[in-house]
Amino acid sequence: MHPVSGSDSTLDTGQWMHKHTEKGEAPPSPATAATAPHARWRRRALELGKAFEPGSRLLIVDDQPDNIKTLTRILQKVGYRAIHSTTDPREAIELYRTLNPDLVLLDLHMPQMNGLEVLAELRALTPPELYLPVLMLTGDDTPEARQSALGMGAKDFLAKPFDLPEVLLRIGNLLETSSLHRRLHDQNRQLESRVLDRTQKLEEAQVEILERLAGAAEFRDDDTGQHTQRVGLLSARLAHAVGLPRNLVNLIRRAAPLHDVGKIGIPDRVLLKTGPLDAEETALMRTHTTIGAAILSGGRSELIQEAERIALGHHERWDGAGYPNCITGDDIPLSARIVAVADVYDALTNSRPYRVAWPVPRVLEELERLRGKHFDPELVKAFVGAQCYRQGDEHEETDPARPEGLEPPTF
Repeated sequence: MHPVSGSDSTLDTGQWMHKHTEKGEAPPSPATAATAPHARWRRRALELGKAFEPGSRLLIVDDQPDNIKTLTRILQKVGYRAIHSTTDPREAIELYRTLNPDLVLLDLHMPQMNGLEVLAELRALTPPELYLPVLMLTGDDTPEARQSALGMGAKDFLAKPFDLPEVLLRIGNLLETSSLHRRLHDQNRQLESRVLDRTQKLEEAQVEILERLAGAAEFRDDDTGQHTQRVGLLSARLAHAVGLPRNLVNLIRRAAPLHDVGKIGIPDRVLLKTGPLDAEETALMRTHTTIGAAILSGGRSELIQEAERIALGHHERWDGAGYPNCITGDDIPLSARIVAVADVYDALTNSRPYRVAWPVPRVLEELERLRGKHFDPELVKAFVGAQCYRQGDEHEETDPARPEGLEPPTF
């Protein structure tokens, strides 16, 4: 290791006089030659190196205790307070992780681990968007050493033996750069937070518009206009019953009411027809799935994307006999399979222009009959077993006016 110069006991008066007389400064008198250069040099260094931010956290890694002692004394005299150090490079990684220093002063040549090896580990710990503030301490002024350190992410060098003004100025410059990067990073995070907040508000407005659109469509064949909201609630209960995480349950709760938004594109003569639909009308009615998916397509939010999957897939069947794409089993999105159960349950327990409501026991029998055919068998099992339909459902009681013998509708 190289010795440290620049401490109170290592001043070369001849070098100082040669350096400063070249600049036109008068040499000191013989009586003060031994003390004046030291006093002026020290005062000048302290003025130039006044702590940039006294509270900055500094970490010194050098296997020579004398180097650490000298650097610590210099830094303390100009106002730095949070100075940490180690002579063991193997401890540097944990100290960096614990202290999150504003600047690391790292010796290049050390036993056990050299500075480049330490620097490589520090770089691995630092996210790419963050500034890695490392000042290399070295007496090796070869281009290869500097290029290697710079290539690994070092920001500057301090040559040994140290020159006190240079030490303070380089440390101050790097701390200023580190501070600017930190502030910029914090500002970026604040901006990202604001953008996210505004994006969420825009998405909420978009969802509100779509929900109102879905409600407008629903009012055309549901006098109360509450079918979509009931489907959302039933879907959330079923999602919870099968153990989906809370965030996904909430997502399905909000997306499910948009399942029939495509009905806005179905003519009244078909949507409100009281008798059976002919083949042409049936084909037209089934387009509400693709119309809904088209309305919701291109959404950037997770909510709109989930709503699109539900709108397109909630009439697919477990056995592949559904529409519009005739997909089967687990190929049908889970959210669409959940909404399929909730949609049919609510549709059958509420009156529509083309039929009267069924009593709940009869609807549950129908779900069981279609289990593994129309519906995911596990979802029907969970829906019935957890009694999702009984949790505050206003249609628990059977309808005495429901005529017996009514054939189940075609979904």
